[in-house]
Amino acid sequence: PLGKYGRMRKQYLQEHRKPLFHSLLLSEKLFPHLLEIDKTANRRMEQIMIDLQKVQPAPNKMTGQMEWVGYMNNLKAQAEEIVKLELIYD
Repeated sequence: PLGKYGRMRKQYLQEHRKPLFHSLLLSEKLFPHLLEIDKTANRRMEQIMIDLQKVQPAPNKMTGQMEWVGYMNNLKAQAEEIVKLELIYD
């Protein structure tokens, strides 16, 4: 099954890079390409999250759970934007 980032890449190719999409589709390389993008994007997300946590220390989870959740959501949004620019829309 294709994950979130693979589906995003497929949609991008269909809408904005039609010749590349059709070339990959006809050569039967589309699905392997999308799987590789999905795997790479998930690994990259994990690494970016780790790197961002080193740069921006997290609030104490035990004393401020809502602040911690907001912090983690913010980091995830930042990491996802980076992944989109690097892998999905490139």
